[in-house]
Amino acid sequence: MSKQKPPLDKQRLDTWLWAARFFKTRRLSTEAISGGKVHVNGQRAKPSKEVRPDDELQINKAGYSWDITILGLNAQRRPASEASLLYIEGEKSQQRRQDLADLNRDINASAPQSERPNKKQRRQIHRFKTRE
Repeated sequence: MSKQKPPLDKQRLDTWLWAARFFKTRRLSTEAISGGKVHVNGQRAKPSKEVRPDDELQINKAGYSWDITILGLNAQRRPASEASLLYIEGEKSQQRRQDLADLNRDINASAPQSERPNKKQRRQIHRFKTRE
């Protein structure tokens, strides 16, 4: 009685990026594509561009870059464990993102977190001033 949908052979680019969990909403994926942050097979694309398995995507988001090949299509947004099965990322791309993440972590660790005293330090300052 239940009708099973035939497997997809093509899908809109913005929908695929949303289903593969690169962007939280379809609107964000559409804005990224329109802004030139996503390329399909080396070409700039529109959000309505239809992608198929074996298409190559270059995605730039928040300073990070992915070079991926589409393995499957999914009309619905599924859990991250299933979404990661929709594509395969190149070895160079993974290494480049990992190096950038390590660099950002080192930069943030060496920077002072705050100039303001925390709660414990404020209490100590207050006690010191009231003692005099």
